Amino acid sequence: MKLKLSTKLFAGFLVISALFAMVVIVNYQLSRLVLRNSERVQASQRLTGEASALFRNIIDMESGFRGYMLIGSEAVLQPYYQGEQELLKRFSELRTQITPDDPQYARIMRTQRLYQQWSAYSHLLISEKREARRRQADQIGMEGMEHRSLAESLTGKQIMDQIRVLFAGFERTELAERDKVRQKLEDSIRQTRLISIIVTVLAISIGLMWATYITRLIARRIDMMVGLSSQIATGDYTTRIDDTAQDELSELADSLNVMARTIDSTITQLERRNQELDQFSYVVSHDLKAPLRGIESASRWIEEDMGQDVPEHIREFLQLMRARVHRMENLITGILDLARVGRTKQADERINVRELLTEIVDSLAPPEGFRVELPSYLPTLTSNRVQLQQVFTNLISNALKYHDAPEKGLVRIGCREDRLQYTFTVADNGPGIDPEYHERIFVIFQTLVERDTLESTGVGLAIVKKIVERQGGTISVESAEGQGATFIFTWPKERALHAERRISSAQLVSKTV
Repeated sequence: MKLKLSTKLFAGFLVISALFAMVVIVNYQLSRLVLRNSERVQASQRLTGEASALFRNIIDMESGFRGYMLIGSEAVLQPYYQGEQELLKRFSELRTQITPDDPQYARIMRTQRLYQQWSAYSHLLISEKREARRRQADQIGMEGMEHRSLAESLTGKQIMDQIRVLFAGFERTELAERDKVRQKLEDSIRQTRLISIIVTVLAISIGLMWATYITRLIARRIDMMVGLSSQIATGDYTTRIDDTAQDELSELADSLNVMARTIDSTITQLERRNQELDQFSYVVSHDLKAPLRGIESASRWIEEDMGQDVPEHIREFLQLMRARVHRMENLITGILDLARVGRTKQADERINVRELLTEIVDSLAPPEGFRVELPSYLPTLTSNRVQLQQVFTNLISNALKYHDAPEKGLVRIGCREDRLQYTFTVADNGPGIDPEYHERIFVIFQTLVERDTLESTGVGLAIVKKIVERQGGTISVESAEGQGATFIFTWPKERALHAERRISSAQLVSKTV
């Protein structure tokens, strides 16, 4: 069973999320270890500090006691009594911070017992000192004290020396233990950093590998689809995508394959129908023109057979008949030309527009007095020569044909160039066109002059509009009645393929329907 693309993406997301969750959990556990070691260091420092404070209180008591024994002033006993008030609480607090099975606990208990012995010793001597001074105000030293020998035997000093030794041992032991804990703290910090870096790099590496795999998988298949679309755009409708992944992109690939087959089938049908249409157009034009030529020939035979005996009104009717036959032939030819615009591929070539316009004016042979003015700049461009010639020929010939005073006629050709296109103008000083007919003149068979007055098929401007739009340009007219007309059309520097595809697509849809 093959996994869908969405399942792979979700699985990758879950894997990466799990890895980062693992990073968080590992960091949390390691941080707890670091925190415990840090707390142990702090607890040891706090314990050493409190032991030092307790020891200072005992030393202060000893100093106050000795001072009182020497000078007998009650003022020097203040540190003694203050220390005595705090020591019991300090001993209790210190014991609560040490477990009973810790050797340090035994040291504290022994220190407290020695302190109690020294406290009883000091209290006894202080009481006797106070009593001796009450009996004799100028008493000094140990004179008159009952237990003078106890003091002189250095019993108190020996007790205090033992207390000092115990506190020194306590501090050494605590410092050694703290150094061990501090070393563990440093080791745990290094371990935390190392494991965090390893797990993080592992998570990022796996995430990047998975992302690279998914990206390459998607990019490779999208490239295949883009390639298929490009081949379809260039006209290769037989190409296919072989995708066996059976996921969401496979559905898109299948849709593109179906689209390619549909376009291929539609294009084949369209080409076949275009061939049939070309054949039909040839047959129709041949079959229609044959009887028209017969009608024209018959009218001439009648005129030749009757000679000078043809009545004038009959001669006019025969001439009118031949004129209508010529109009019908021109109309058939115009319709075929309109239908063939863009149907046959014609190679682009370099065109000198000035030379092209000169040839067109010469071929139209305007009457004397009719002028065509060309601008100082006309480009040399690469395009379809026949189609550009058709556009200019129709526009200039219309200006000549519909001018009310050809002997004073004037046509000015203009050109403006920008980055994407050329903009040509064909302006005349003829009768002009009313604005309400500006759109109508580009519709097939539409003319503004009675056909009996001036022969016109109404196909020329429709052909011009179709050619210009197939090139990707636009055409419009600016005119008012009695003020001449200016036809403006754009001619892209590069053929607008999107316009051709749009027109072809519209034809495909219409043909399919």
